[in-house]
Amino acid sequence: MMSQMISAVFLMLMASFCFAEGAPVQPEGPSAMMQLIFFGGFILIFYFLMWRPQSKRAKEHRELVSALNKGDEVVTNGGIAGKITKVSDDFITVEIAQGVEMKVQKQAVTSALPKGTLKSI
Repeated sequence: MMSQMISAVFLMLMASFCFAEGAPVQPEGPSAMMQLIFFGGFILIFYFLMWRPQSKRAKEHRELVSALNKGDEVVTNGGIAGKITKVSDDFITVEIAQGVEMKVQKQAVTSALPKGTLKSI
């Protein structure tokens, strides 16, 4: 029963292929060279607008974190401003008020402030 159904479907498909007329073949879409040029342009745009600026910011942040020293005034990504009192491998201790210190990961530092900025705030 199943083999009869399969052969019937096969015969129907073969009949449609036999009666189909061949139309003249025209190339559709751009050539392979144009596709490669388009793809290369897309990669260049991606590089200059996204990847390069992101890697530049990451490099600047790594340099900022590695240059942190005792006495620097910093702002964390939580918006807390303070003066560094102690630096270790992964953490820094930041004095946010007179006698109030908190430990913060070095990676949480967003920017370093010029000396004396905290007194003017």
